[in-house]
Amino acid sequence: MLPLCLAREITLPPVSGFPQDAHQNPMDLDFQSSINISEGSAFRGLTTFANLPYVNCLSSNEHIEKYDIVFLGAPFDTSVTARPGARYGPAGIRQGSRRILPELGWSIYTGKNSFKSWAKIVDCGDAPLTVLDNTVALKQLDQAHTLASGRTAQNSSYKTPRIITLGGDHTTTLPALRSVHKRWGKVSVIHFDSHLDTWDPEVLGGGISHYAGINHGTFLHIAHEEGLVRNSSIHAGIRAPIRYPKEDLTNDARCGFHVIKARDLDKIGVDGIIEKLKERVAGTKVYITVDIDVLDPAFAPATGTSEVGGWTTRELLSILDGLEGLHVVGADVVEVAPVYDNPGETTVLAAAEIAHSLLSLMVAEPVEK
Repeated sequence: MLPLCLAREITLPPVSGFPQDAHQNPMDLDFQSSINISEGSAFRGLTTFANLPYVNCLSSNEHIEKYDIVFLGAPFDTSVTARPGARYGPAGIRQGSRRILPELGWSIYTGKNSFKSWAKIVDCGDAPLTVLDNTVALKQLDQAHTLASGRTAQNSSYKTPRIITLGGDHTTTLPALRSVHKRWGKVSVIHFDSHLDTWDPEVLGGGISHYAGINHGTFLHIAHEEGLVRNSSIHAGIRAPIRYPKEDLTNDARCGFHVIKARDLDKIGVDGIIEKLKERVAGTKVYITVDIDVLDPAFAPATGTSEVGGWTTRELLSILDGLEGLHVVGADVVEVAPVYDNPGETTVLAAAEIAHSLLSLMVAEPVEK
């Protein structure tokens, strides 16, 4: 005797768009006409961040489509002190974002859709950077940021488009800060990382050359020396060893930074971290930079300088959500090196969601005109 569940005859409801007659030819014209390929899938066409429209904002054409917020790739990794590979970070982050569709971007936590806001959001592709000369590449990235942020914003209430950079090693934050300074003036930096990145080029670079002194561990020192950042900046998630405890931390404070260590989260929790960050940068324009190695290698193995004992992806996303209300004028996600990721793409998925969270902060509150 057949089991009851197999013995009963089950009639399924018709599926819209498919032939109900088993003998109907799928190639019949009537059947073909019911298929719509003008609306699509997340896995088609050019790979842009979150399937956003592509605009060539680096073109010399002054009459290109206007925008308010742009994702810009910085495929650069020749200033690293450990593993290279972050030049493929922009492509990896975009790959990790393919599941995100603007029309399906409603957050179950905030009840908002960052893509359906006042802002026109686009992907400008990658800045064309040479891999043979760091000095030239960084000047190229300076120019790319200047072009992308120098357009007239689509929303007539605002003047300056803002950029979320997809890195690239952390040196790429320096051109971004230069660009932000031109448009907005000095900013407070919220720096999510496991490393300080305020080392003097004489220490991390050895004084060998100016070329060697500009790297992913000195860019915040250089940004301070260039007068780009305020003395109300802050690190979050720091846990990596330092070379000269007294000198390194003294110089870090001189560069305007306060330190939140990774294990502070165990003591004061997510809300405590959020409170300290907001208190530090209150009343200022803010740039947020996220080195993916702020996450523990269990959650983000695909990075150049991994440090154990980091935060979980959920903890970081909760902290970022808690920063709503800050005046965020620029941001980035850096140090993603996809070659070290696992088959589940853990790192690029995390990086894409972090970039999505940064976008949410930018559109959450009206910015100054």
